[in-house]
Amino acid sequence: MQTESAKPAIWGPLATFTAIQTVLVCWWAALYPGLFSRDSVLYLSHTMVGPWVSDHSVLYDALLWLSFRVDGDIGWVTFFQTTGMAAAITYLAQSLKRVGAPRRTTTAVALLLPLLPTAGAFSVTLWKDVPFTICAIAIAGVCARIAGDRTVTGRRLAALGTLMTLLGLFRANGFLVVGVAVVVLLVVVNAARIRLALVGTVAAALPLLLTNLVFPQFGILAPSKTYVYHTAFGDIAVAYRDHPELFSEQDKTLMASVAPLTRWTEGGVCTTINPLIWRRDFSWPQADAHAGQLLDLWKRLLLEQPRLVIDARLCRGAIAWKLFADDSTPSGMTYHFSRKPNADTYVGPTKVPDFQGRWVYSLRPLSQELYRYADPWLTTTMAPNLDWLLWRGALWSYLSYLTVALAAWTLRNRYVVGVAAVVVGQQLAILANISAQDFRYMASPIFVGIVLLPLLVASLIRLPRRVGDIVLASRKTAS
Repeated sequence: MQTESAKPAIWGPLATFTAIQTVLVCWWAALYPGLFSRDSVLYLSHTMVGPWVSDHSVLYDALLWLSFRVDGDIGWVTFFQTTGMAAAITYLAQSLKRVGAPRRTTTAVALLLPLLPTAGAFSVTLWKDVPFTICAIAIAGVCARIAGDRTVTGRRLAALGTLMTLLGLFRANGFLVVGVAVVVLLVVVNAARIRLALVGTVAAALPLLLTNLVFPQFGILAPSKTYVYHTAFGDIAVAYRDHPELFSEQDKTLMASVAPLTRWTEGGVCTTINPLIWRRDFSWPQADAHAGQLLDLWKRLLLEQPRLVIDARLCRGAIAWKLFADDSTPSGMTYHFSRKPNADTYVGPTKVPDFQGRWVYSLRPLSQELYRYADPWLTTTMAPNLDWLLWRGALWSYLSYLTVALAAWTLRNRYVVGVAAVVVGQQLAILANISAQDFRYMASPIFVGIVLLPLLVASLIRLPRRVGDIVLASRKTAS
């Protein structure tokens, strides 16, 4: 009997994983070795030319470097991303069934998800955000397991610690996501709070310690000051563009030493910092040299004109909280993918440190037939009228909160709220500090929110019964 009952528990998830992986591998074959952007080229170029820097993710850079050194190509990285994504989606779906999500519907949604370019094309893109998103989805799955049993076991704490540490290793703002998520979990759970707080503290601190103390010992340079403070520089540009009277001649002299004042004006677009720092007349070496003074200027603005800085952050973080993109300006539209055929057509010669073998950043479909279907499908879904639904995480964040709140109430299980802890963490982290309107920054709330849909429907169905129970109980009390 034990063997027979174990079979569905093993073969059900395995079948789901295999089906999802099959679809994602089709995306991989169609878009081989994967979609990429300027950042993607930078991930590998500095490891080949030197010196290694930790501006992005040392871990992801190392994966690309290893793939290139061993195989002479980078397609293995995106292949393993499809495997990780298939496993994470399967794990989340299986975990949600333990807290009351309908089994068949949840499986069906999980199987349909990779058909969307939001999941399919994203999974085979050479971005550190992909493994970051995989870890975030898995964290939601662990929290669902905790909610299902209403217990925090040592194994699950270890899983949370590992996944949260990886968040910080794949994205610099991962520690912010971890911090918020742990606070939410501490409010929700009743047991193991001290251990949970310790796990969260270590997971948030370890990537920062590695970046600032350990990696430099191996010749990996710390991020440049401009890379660290670029959003603060963006706030200065927005303030200068809208209120130049707030800036003294000394302030202007300081700013002019980094870029012409016209660049600060033109770059003062609140939706993105790209028109400021990614232009030829903006000097990164000068910005690094004067980073302390520029940061002092930003602090003064924050203290004297906090509304200006807050408004700039809200505008730049719109991808995290606004349902619809601002189509009145190109910088306000959601960025999806670069979709250029090779590195030179996107970044151009001499734009990044060159290395022998940069040709690997070129679209080389393994199946032209699959590419003929995948590319038009991707283009179709990027239509403006579908942007709010498929590419912006705000809608799915709010739906996630509604789902866990209703499920927690109808199931009388407050632990269910923890499933959305990582969504809260990512939404607030992006809202506080982000550089542009890129969908990838809010990808995990989209994935988690979609897989939560069957639980939302089930909770709405259970709602009248729950309300009826409360009314009946109140009448009995009154009588």
